[in-house]
Amino acid sequence: MPNGQYGQQQPPAGGQWYPPEWPDRIRALMDGSLTPVEPRRAATVMLLRDTPDGPVVHMLRRKASMAFAGGAYAYPGGGVDPRDEDHQVGWAGPSREEWAARLATDPRTAQAIVCGAVRETFEEAGVLLAGESADTVVGDTTGDDWEADRTALVARELSFAEFLDRRGLRLRSDLLGAWARWITPEFEPRRYDTWFFVAALPEGQRTRNASTEADRTVWIRPADAADGYDKGELLMMPPTISTLRSLEPYGSAVDALTAAAAQDLTPVLAQASLENGELVLSWPGHDEFTKRVRPGGTP
Repeated sequence: MPNGQYGQQQPPAGGQWYPPEWPDRIRALMDGSLTPVEPRRAATVMLLRDTPDGPVVHMLRRKASMAFAGGAYAYPGGGVDPRDEDHQVGWAGPSREEWAARLATDPRTAQAIVCGAVRETFEEAGVLLAGESADTVVGDTTGDDWEADRTALVARELSFAEFLDRRGLRLRSDLLGAWARWITPEFEPRRYDTWFFVAALPEGQRTRNASTEADRTVWIRPADAADGYDKGELLMMPPTISTLRSLEPYGSAVDALTAAAAQDLTPVLAQASLENGELVLSWPGHDEFTKRVRPGGTP
């Protein structure tokens, strides 16, 4: 999933990666010999549910065998399907125009991004933010017929718009809140422009590990996950740990969803510079991720 584009090398402390090929790629970008790849649009969802100890977030751990970010904890998510721009899907909640304003894009693209968030949550967690009307949500989605549709979506044999039409469902855009936007650094070979959303687990539905990219899933308090990252026990990319920390102040899933409207969606894009022979990698507004790479290439 698109959280996983930030490398694989575990540092001496903490749970963040910086892959060994970064120094050479950064130098190539700076001297003009590397042309940045155009980022692909993507969406990921921080799915929350309430417990007596506060809200917990659904996370998956990518398989260690994955080419990107093996062993990293992330949220359900993936690339946006361009087919979802072209078909007017059943829709409930804020209009496409309102979403376009919030996501700083046009209505067709906004529809595709929101569809991507809902589709990926269904594909990877089995949770569907849709209903037969503007104020209902489907119940249990674990039956064989639901699984057949989910498999077809994963294989891209079925578009999400077609899936909603077939089942007579409306996408519940009001159950999502846009939370953050991160763009993969320009020196990476695979790049994503990823919108992060927050949502509450609908009553009657339950998550399962439906992703072929994950070897386990957990429900965990954001503060506990962040603590695991700080101790070097849980590996994560900068967008994941940043959004986890930003969830910590909220006492319920509804509180977080309500707070989404005020979240800053200014894109976060890493910057690289050369200072006294050292490569300096930083994410504006996120000083904890600043990394200096010595001339020999060692972080």
